[in-house]
Amino acid sequence: MSKNLLEQLREVTVVVADTGDIQAIEKFKPQDATTNPSLITAAAQMPEYQDIVDQTLIQAKKDAGNKASQAQVVSLAFDRLAVSFGLKILQIIPGRVSTEVDARLSYDTDATVAKARDLIAQYKAAGIGKERVLIKIAATWEGIKAAEVLQREGIHCNLTLLFGIHQAIACAEAKVTLISPFVGRILDWYKKDTGRDSYPPSEDPGVLSVTRIYNYYKKFGYKTEVMGASFRNIGEITELAGCDLLTISPGLLTELQNSTAALPRKLDANNSATMSIEKITIDKATFDQMHAADRMSSDKLAEGIDGFTKALITLEQLLATRLARLETEMVTA
Repeated sequence: MSKNLLEQLREVTVVVADTGDIQAIEKFKPQDATTNPSLITAAAQMPEYQDIVDQTLIQAKKDAGNKASQAQVVSLAFDRLAVSFGLKILQIIPGRVSTEVDARLSYDTDATVAKARDLIAQYKAAGIGKERVLIKIAATWEGIKAAEVLQREGIHCNLTLLFGIHQAIACAEAKVTLISPFVGRILDWYKKDTGRDSYPPSEDPGVLSVTRIYNYYKKFGYKTEVMGASFRNIGEITELAGCDLLTISPGLLTELQNSTAALPRKLDANNSATMSIEKITIDKATFDQMHAADRMSSDKLAEGIDGFTKALITLEQLLATRLARLETEMVTA
């Protein structure tokens, strides 16, 4: 019987589930799983995960003390909810879960480091070692510098909202564990900028960006792993077969599972090693210069941070509403 595309992909690439939906993770049984503020916010609104939200709020209220305001309880629960989902996910997967630092700290190195340490401490208190957690940080210069500090402490980092080669090189030189270049968001930008409706998978700007980063890393022997993310169609995924990891939404995992087309390997470190590629050294001045010159990266990084920030605000509002309801139920019980 022919193998489906998902089975073939798993032979050359580590498949990661890009979702906060625990039922989807149980269905596809990926090696790792990633979440982000938008995914956690969406999952927190699903009826099947209301218990996780309620338990997190109740424990936060207990820990905050009787004199704590609703805002203080919500703030504490907010900090813990991503870890609560992460703990549930780690009961299912054999590998690592990515948990994201508050996007509002993206330009503050010290605050990012402090928040990452707190997340790791929460996992440790629940019996989870730091080898099973990837701390997700936006790939701003400040975020990359925070990751450099954390990596030296043995805290593994996943640099997200990554759109340009300058971000990727800075991450590799900071010795981060993993990067998540966003394929689909790059495609979105180019379609809007050029007015084109579509690109063939082999010419997809997001695919070309990840391919360039992958080849650069393998050419110069960087240990940082490349995990393509944010896919719009399975053509983008199949063009990156052989990438270290790919994080894929449940909908696209289903499409891959339902196809038995052949899957040739497109990325191979042995081929990368023979390529003629110029090495670039990135300091802050070079990073800033390259970032300013790259309209797409500049636009998408700012837009991504803004989008995640809005999702976090929505989540805070959702938690406040749910807490008020729980308090009312406790009084009337």
